[in-house]
Amino acid sequence: MDLSEKATVVFGAVPRPEHFTDFQHCCECAEYDEILQRHDPGNIRFDQLGPAADPMCFVTDQAFRYYFPGLARLALEGAGDTYCVGQLLFHLISDGLRNNRWKSFTPRQRRYVVELLEHFVETRPEEIDRCGDTDRIFRAIEIWSDQCRDLGSVDGTDA
Repeated sequence: MDLSEKATVVFGAVPRPEHFTDFQHCCECAEYDEILQRHDPGNIRFDQLGPAADPMCFVTDQAFRYYFPGLARLALEGAGDTYCVGQLLFHLISDGLRNNRWKSFTPRQRRYVVELLEHFVETRPEEIDRCGDTDRIFRAIEIWSDQCRDLGSVDGTDA
């Protein structure tokens, strides 16, 4: 099973939120909610998520978990003009160890995030370095690893 398929399995139980953002907050939140309402993790595209305007900056934790398989897929498929590992890192390292995103993930989902990031380090070191993401990817691994020590494999039955 490749990492994109694994994301679908690991995050498959995350229910689709009724709304993805605080859609009543402002016009921008309403617009992003509307965009995300039309898609799911399997069909969201890079051009709908940025890089100029990134709806993921405004989503709830549940919405972030719901869309994570799509974010992983886009990062795995992206290269060159569609490279978005840096964009994913932005969301994963926000607020450092106080990052609310990791708090909302199950231990199994956290372990998957670390596995995904380690995969990028092993398979794309030149691209990550060229895009200035080397320090950020190691910071993300540190943050998410500290939160999921001894939690087992993503293929296991851990929660």
